[in-house]
Amino acid sequence: MTFLTKVPATKSQLLSCLSAVAITCALAASANSADEPAAAAVAKAGPAKMHLLTQEQYRQVIADTFGPDIEVNGQFATELRGRPDQGGLLAVSTGETSISATQLQSFDSMGRAISSQVTDPQHRAYLVPCKPANERAADNACAAEFFKTTGRILFRRPLTDQEVQLQVKVAAEAAEKVRSFYDGIGFSLASMMVSPEFLFRQENVKSSSDGGFELDDYSKASRLSFFLWNAQPDSELLRAAEAGELSTQAGTNKQVDRMIASRRFEGAVRSFFADMLHFDEYSALQKDGTVFPKFTLTVSAESEEQTLRTLVDLLVTNKGDYRDIFTTRKTFLTTTLAAIYNYPLVKTTASMEPPAWQAVEYPEGDARAGVLSHISFTALHSHPGRSSPTIRGKALREVFLCQKVPDPPANVNFNVVQDTSNPLYKTARARVEAHMTTPACAGCHKVMDPMGLSLETFDGAGSYRTTENGVKIDTSGAFNGKPFKDSLELIKVLHDEPATLSCIVNRAVAYGLGREIAGGEKAWYTGLTKAFAEQDKYRLPDLFRRIATSPEFFRVAEPQQTAVKSAALN
Repeated sequence: MTFLTKVPATKSQLLSCLSAVAITCALAASANSADEPAAAAVAKAGPAKMHLLTQEQYRQVIADTFGPDIEVNGQFATELRGRPDQGGLLAVSTGETSISATQLQSFDSMGRAISSQVTDPQHRAYLVPCKPANERAADNACAAEFFKTTGRILFRRPLTDQEVQLQVKVAAEAAEKVRSFYDGIGFSLASMMVSPEFLFRQENVKSSSDGGFELDDYSKASRLSFFLWNAQPDSELLRAAEAGELSTQAGTNKQVDRMIASRRFEGAVRSFFADMLHFDEYSALQKDGTVFPKFTLTVSAESEEQTLRTLVDLLVTNKGDYRDIFTTRKTFLTTTLAAIYNYPLVKTTASMEPPAWQAVEYPEGDARAGVLSHISFTALHSHPGRSSPTIRGKALREVFLCQKVPDPPANVNFNVVQDTSNPLYKTARARVEAHMTTPACAGCHKVMDPMGLSLETFDGAGSYRTTENGVKIDTSGAFNGKPFKDSLELIKVLHDEPATLSCIVNRAVAYGLGREIAGGEKAWYTGLTKAFAEQDKYRLPDLFRRIATSPEFFRVAEPQQTAVKSAALN
């Protein structure tokens, strides 16, 4: 018996299950327990999910489907992160995201604008695979060909005959009213682009050979493509799904190897780390221009790019050891970043201008080593006008070690910590230590501050310094009983810390699944962590391959019947 999760496929059906603040769609089929004897096996996996496309994914899907010259203009809702103890990934929270009526209207406007470009005279010649008999009237045969071709890509699976007929009908009715075949299919295409089948990555479920449940082949293709490419399945992957090849281990392995060998894999790694490192928070990052005059919007954008380039070069291009992200002295700089880092860039191009990005390697003994010394970490995890050992220490714990740090009590007084001109407490260490005399604060600060204080030689904008208010900065501390005198010793401790290894595996698995690891999947996760160290030698592409080729990657819990909640929009 096969069980499929289904949701409404048209705009009118979507509206019927939209409330003013949320969309809740139903799983259509429920299991007959007498027919399915594998309840214990089913409980080991997590549930199938529906994931709203992120802004980046939406734009990529449009570019892949219609070409990069199709403009996507519109307001996307702010993407909200899950709790740090639940992974804190956007890739996970998209499985819990709701669509408001306002956002639906925005998607509708974007869909109409995109459709009008697809069918305009400039694009229709190569985006519409046939010519109508009469451009001023409906042509059902040509429309059907268009929707079969385009729908297969947008919905990440072939359209059913009923779905094709519906789109052709909508296009025909519109064409007769406006006397334009192309406007007709454009109107119908716009309706597809507010369908949950397009906006959501839906995971359909089937019975597996072991008596449990797994994703069907098209859902497997989508999970693979958004994990390894952060994009929709290409024609080859859809072909493999249609041929049933993803139901075999050999077929899955072949596709995963092909995808990791593609340049698109680099884009997925960039997206993964941008999510893991909270780079979405750059949009709200602000610095006091009087305190940090060198920190500009250009610096903000380029510092994010610096870290992503560094990670891709180390982990993908050179297939390096993941732990070296903490200690590597190799990175990339622009002249703008070099000014903040106080690093001389001398290489020039034939026109005697410096290239946009230059590969550099800091000398031994330089305080800058690893991603923790990047502006993308030190500036992002600071206040607008000052550094923050507490925020940095919290980020270290939660981002790189997967350890949840409790939020501070609501009534905490931060006056001492915030007063950088206090004559009694001239350094961040002195201010934090004075603040820690409050018993309610001491416990958490002991967890966060020692690591954060080691990075105090980097100010709130990421520039290096040795003193604060004329006082030498003390960067010593200890982590899990291991002492360090500065950030260079701390990063060596983190390099060898087992929690950094288990954390990256946890984040990669959650990113790929689009949900947190279920209780019954802990043995799989433990095995992945062990293999990452012993067999994969800490190589990230090998970890991604191991995850993507695991049968557990596609297993899901038994579908549960839920009621459709709907309300009138107002």
